[in-house]
Amino acid sequence: MFPMKKTAVVIGGGLAGLSVAARLAKNGMHVKLLEKAPKLGGRAVTIPLKGFNFNFGAHAIYTRDSSYIRKLERELGITVNWRDFDPKKARYDLGEELTEMPATLEGLYKTKILSATTAKAAFAIEVMKTVCLLERGEEGVSIGEWMKRTKKAPEVQQLMLLLASSNFFTQEPERIPSTAFFKYYQRMFKTSKAVAYIAGGWESLVAELERVIVQNGSEIVTKAKIERVLFEGNRVKAVETSEGLIEGDEFVFACPPKELAKIFEDTPLANSIAPYLMQRPNTVLVYDIGLKSRIDSPYTYIYDKQAKVFLTDISHYDPECVPEGGQLVQAIAYLKSEEVGDREHAQKRKDAIEALFDKHLPGWRDELVAKRYTERAAAQEIKVEDDQKLMPVQFHSCANAVFAGDWVQGVGQLSELSFSSGWEAGNRVMHRVTLY
Repeated sequence: MFPMKKTAVVIGGGLAGLSVAARLAKNGMHVKLLEKAPKLGGRAVTIPLKGFNFNFGAHAIYTRDSSYIRKLERELGITVNWRDFDPKKARYDLGEELTEMPATLEGLYKTKILSATTAKAAFAIEVMKTVCLLERGEEGVSIGEWMKRTKKAPEVQQLMLLLASSNFFTQEPERIPSTAFFKYYQRMFKTSKAVAYIAGGWESLVAELERVIVQNGSEIVTKAKIERVLFEGNRVKAVETSEGLIEGDEFVFACPPKELAKIFEDTPLANSIAPYLMQRPNTVLVYDIGLKSRIDSPYTYIYDKQAKVFLTDISHYDPECVPEGGQLVQAIAYLKSEEVGDREHAQKRKDAIEALFDKHLPGWRDELVAKRYTERAAAQEIKVEDDQKLMPVQFHSCANAVFAGDWVQGVGQLSELSFSSGWEAGNRVMHRVTLY
C-alpha cells in the first residue's frame, strides 16, 4: 500500500490495460480505466453465436509455467482454469502423412521432420545450446541469415524455422531477428507447459481482472473515447474525453500506435510515437467452425507444413465454448504483409482451410451450425521481423506516462507481450508512487 492514495488513469481496456489496472488497484492506487468500446477486452473478446463461444483469434498461452498470467494469479488472487495442451495429440501434416511434433524427447525421436538420427541429435544439441545461452543470435541479423552463417544442417534449419512459424504466427520465419528468436526459445525450451488454454476463453480472464478492479474501489468507464492528451511541462496532466477532462497522477496508455498518434498530436511525445506508425502489424486469416456433433479424431492440433495453416480443436480443451455434444474448431492461416487485403489470395487460403477441414474432419459441412471468418485479424500490432522495433514502455521525455500492449517491448510474443509489458508498466508506476 502507498503512503498517500494516488490516481492512475489507464487508457485501454484490452488485456494489457486490464492487467495493469488490476495490479495498481490491488496495490492501493485509485484507478480510472477508460475504454472506448462498449465492452472490455479489446481484441481478446469472446463472441457468442448460436450457442458457441468464438474467441476473437487464438487464445493459447505459451510457456504457461513462467507466464505473466501466473504472476497475476499469485498477486491478484484471480482464478484461471488452465487446460494444458497435449503434445501427444498434435501432428504435423506433411501432405502424404502425419508425423509427431518434436515437443518432447519422445516426439523428437519419432518425428519424420528430421529423417536421420544424427539430425535429431544435432537439433537436441541446438536446444541445449539455446537453453544454456550459448546461442544468442546477433543484432541486425535475421534468424535465416544467422543459420546460414553458422552453417546449421539443412534439416535442423528447417525444423527451427517450422517451430518459429507456429510460435510467431508468421509465414516468413526466416525474417525474425535472431536475437528475438533466441530470447523466445530460451524460455520456451525450458518450460514444462509449452502451451495451455483458458477454460471460458478470454472472457473468463477479462471478467476476473474486472472483478479485481471493481472490488478494490476503482472505476471502469466504457464508451470513453479519448480526444487528446494534455501536458504540463514534461508530465501528462489530463486526458480529454467528450464528457470532459480526466486528471491523474500517473497515466498508462494501452492503446495501439495509430490511436496514440491521434491523441498525442502536437504534444512533446508526438515525434517519439510517429516512427511506430510505420511498423507493419502481424495479420492472420481466421476461420472458426461450430459443429452440432463431434467428429472423432485422435488429434486436437494439426499444422499443415506446406500451407502454414493450423487447426485446433478448441472444444477439446474448453468444453464450455460449445453446446452439449458440439465441437468448435479454429483454423488460422499466416499471411505475408503484401498478402493482407488481397481478396483473391484470401479466397485461396479459405479454400485451402476448407480442404484441410475435409481431410481431417470428414463430414464437417453436414454438422456445421455456425462459423466465423475473418480475412485480416491482427495477431500482434507490430510484427517482429526485419528491423521493426517495438515501442519502449516509457519515453524519457515524459515523467508520468507508460505504455503497454503487444506493440510494446516485453517478454514473449502475442498476448504474452501484453501481459509482460503491462507488468513492467505497473512496476514503474508503483515505484514512482512510492517516491512521492
